[in-house]
Parts: sequence; structure tokens; C-alpha cells
Amino acid sequence: MLKNISIAALTFLSVITINAQRKKNTSLERPKLVVGLVVDQMRWDYLYRYYSKYGNDGFKRLLNTGYSLNNVHINYVPTVTALGHTCIYTGSVPAIHGIAGNDWTDKETGKNVYCTADESVQPVGTTNTRVGSHSPKNLWSTTVTDELRLATNFQSKVIGVSLKDRASILPAGHTPTGAFWFDDSTGDFITSSWYMNDLPQWLKSFNAQNLPDQLVANGWNTLLPITQYTESSPDNSPWEGLLGSSKTPTFPYTNLAADYKLKKDNIRYTPFGNTLTLKLAEASVEGEKMGEDGITDFLAINLASTDYAGHKFGPNSIEVEDVYLRLDQDLAQFFNYLDSKVGKGEYTVFLSADHGGAHSVGFLKEHKITTGFFGEGMEKEINQKLKDKFGVDRLINAVDNYQIYFDRKLLKDNKIELDDVRDFTIEELEKDPTVLYAVSVKEVQEATIPEPIKQRIINGINRQRSGDIQLISHDSMLPPYSKTGTTHSVWNSYDSHIPLIFMGWGIQHGESNKPYHMTDIAPTISSLLKIQFPSGNIGNPITEAIGK
Repeated sequence: MLKNISIAALTFLSVITINAQRKKNTSLERPKLVVGLVVDQMRWDYLYRYYSKYGNDGFKRLLNTGYSLNNVHINYVPTVTALGHTCIYTGSVPAIHGIAGNDWTDKETGKNVYCTADESVQPVGTTNTRVGSHSPKNLWSTTVTDELRLATNFQSKVIGVSLKDRASILPAGHTPTGAFWFDDSTGDFITSSWYMNDLPQWLKSFNAQNLPDQLVANGWNTLLPITQYTESSPDNSPWEGLLGSSKTPTFPYTNLAADYKLKKDNIRYTPFGNTLTLKLAEASVEGEKMGEDGITDFLAINLASTDYAGHKFGPNSIEVEDVYLRLDQDLAQFFNYLDSKVGKGEYTVFLSADHGGAHSVGFLKEHKITTGFFGEGMEKEINQKLKDKFGVDRLINAVDNYQIYFDRKLLKDNKIELDDVRDFTIEELEKDPTVLYAVSVKEVQEATIPEPIKQRIINGINRQRSGDIQLISHDSMLPPYSKTGTTHSVWNSYDSHIPLIFMGWGIQHGESNKPYHMTDIAPTISSLLKIQFPSGNIGNPITEAIGK
């Protein structure tokens, strides 16, 4: 009798267990919130260059609890902001997704096209048409944020925030809840009529705080005693640019508040631009009630001041080091906020970069590393040679994104063959000691160019929007406008080797030195969320990070 009772009890418990398991298996598990953090111009080595000075709750929390990919590269050229953000969120490349640069030249009209400019939409939150008339209309592929919206029948909330219009708009995709960027003419965050006809009340309240004024009120001094910035060159190095009304690139920047009042874009070059952006991210979570229900939301954040500071001062400056040390503290505060608001372990974060940055030419020269300026006077010189050869002036319409565009109208009107002009130009360019390769975009596959450069050119060339000749410079050759500070755009590791760390819900702990690409981020998040890959995706999920 007791035996029969025991068997019955075990059977009953087994049925309960099986039913509970079935119930669990029929419920789709996802994080409450996904947060994409793209740190503009962050070279991979910044994770470790300042490691000893980072606290435990910012970058080190990502490294010590998340999964770090140490060998991630950008698999196209040019390595610029609009492309980086687009590729991260589409899993695709310029050849497919349509964003060929921060801007490009329209081959038929010869006019410059900015990546997110859209005259058909109206500014919202400002009267400044130039600043506010933007949308993702030039983006051909869907983003992982689009796919999340589609997968949940538009119940997921998606927000993009950045100081830069393109770095908010392109990650947020075509169908977000909102995308917001900074207006230098007012000091407010704004949007366009592509998204809404009026700013949400929570954003109006955020703007009304005048937080930028508060952040710059006390100027900018180093977080630590300046003698501790041993990872950087001495203050007032000759290759650094000037901030605002400062006469020298030296701390403290006591005139910052007055400079901001006169020209509000000055905050972009300081660590306070990142602080402001993360505070807006927090306000977005609060205002849109993100992560509060059972439907996954997505917050796409670009931290742009790292890029502005890099361009202004160069990677080896105390200013850039201080921006990263302060960003580390801001990230710690932001993660703590998400812990309390969304729940620790309830959200997934990835941190990456849209591109890196080269060392300043002056810095490299001082340390006897081969460097120089690429393309100085190139357009004028080649145009003159083309005039001498073909009898027509200004056949080169533009040099943009390390690409040469020819004026098609002039060629047609003067019955000159594009192939003849292109071949002659390449012959002349190959005489330039700063040019490593000059190749016709139609003949890249047959060109004697080593990998991975060849494939990166192919991936970066958009048939309808890119130029006619792709230029590849020698290592550490910067464009002539970078007399101070630095820039980026090339295939070399200092521009293409980027950090990538996943942390939080569904993420394993560890690190890997296996090779991956920027385009692997979107399919990894898609796999984690069990949603369709973006429409133009060419990447693959990083299964070791998500344990699937």
C-alpha cells in the first residue's frame, strides 16, 4: 500500500515538473532592455592604456563580468562615423546598406549629400532647419532595432541618443519610438517630423533643466592631479588644438562656461558632452518607461565627446585621457542606474566603437615614426594634369572618403571617356609617394592589392554613391586638415581595431582573441533576442559570447 502511494506521489510530482517545464519552454525569454554603447573614436587599446586608473564599476565591470572580444576589426573603408554606426546596427557594409560616408557626392548632380539630411522633414524642437531636417531615408537596410520593432509588432520601444544627428538616427533605424540629437544653436536636444510632430514632455522637461550650463559652470580641470597622467604626452604639446578662447591647449580650461555661452558646440570637445548624453539616456528610460514590461526595449547610445576630443587634441593628449577617465565614472553611474531601474541581470549591454584614430603627425614625428600628410594639394595638381591632357579644367569634381569623383557632365559635354580619364589619373597618382594604392572601383577584384585591404575596398564601395577611384595611403599618413589633433578613415589597425564587450542578460563571462568583424554585432544581438537578422546582414553571431 505504501509502495503504491509512493509511486502515485512520484508520478504526481513528475507531472507537475513536466508541466512546469513545458510552461517555461513556451515562454520566450528575452532581456527587459538592450543598451548599445558606441564610444566614438575609441581605439581598442584604450581599454588597457588607462586600465590602472579606471574604477571597478565602469570599463572594468564590462571586462570583469562580460565577454570581451579582443580581435574585432572594421571590414570596410573608409572608417568614419556614419558607416560605423550603420554597420554595427545593420550587420552590413556600405556596398549594401547605402550609407557611403558621413557625406558623399551625387554622381549625376555633382552636389554634396549629407548622410541623414532630408529636406522633406521639418525640425522639431528647434527652428534651425539645417540642424533639424534629418531622417534615415538614405539608409537602405534594416537595423537590429528595426527588426526588434517588427518582431514585437512595434510594441518594443526604441530610442537613439547622441550629440550627433547621424549617430542617433542611423542606429535607431527607420521605425523607432524616437531619435534625439543636440542642437548647437539652442543647447537643447531635438528631433524631426520623421519621428513626431512635437517633443515628448519628458524631453521638454529635460531641456528645461539647462544641464549643459550646469556641467560647464566650473570649467574643465583634470580629474586626477595632472602629474598622474603618465600615459599621455606633456600638457601643451605642439600638435594639440585649441578649445574655445584658450590660448594654449592646457588645463585648467577656466573659460569653458563663457565659451559655451558664445558657442554651444564647445561642450562637445569636453567630457561633459558624454555626461549630458548619458543623462539624456536615463531620462529616455524614465520618460518612455523602458524595461518596465515583458517586451524588450532598445536604447542606442553614442558617446561622441571622445571623438571630438580626439580630433581636437590627439590620442596621446592629457585631454583625451581625462575624457576616458571621466567617461569611466559616468558609465559606472549609468550601470548603477540601470541596476536600480531595470534590475541587475535584467538588461544586456554591448560596448563598441564606430572607428579608432591615428596618432597625431607631430607626435609621430617627435618619436621618429614615419608619417606625413596625405593628398596635400592633390586635387588641384591632378586637375591641372588632366587639363593639360584632355583640355578641360576641373574634371575632378570632388575628393571625398579617400575617393575621387569625376564630373560626369563635363565628361559627357566634352565627349571624354571616363575610362581614359580614370586610367590616366591612376597613373599619375601612383607617382605620389604618399599613395600606397590607387585603384579603379570597377577593377578592385583584379587589382594586385593584398588582403584584407582588397575586400575592405569592395565592402566599402557603394556602386551608386561612391567615387570612381579608391585611394589607400601609406601608414600613418593623415589628411592635411589634421595639422593638429588627429583623424581617421583608413584600413590600418589604429582606425579599424575596435573594442567589443557584451555584458548582462544572456552573456557569458570571458574573452576571446578569435577574429571577428564589426558586422557580427547585429546578428549576435538578433540571435540573443531570437529575432530576424537585419535585411542586409552579412555578419555571423558570436556564439561564444551568448553561449548558444
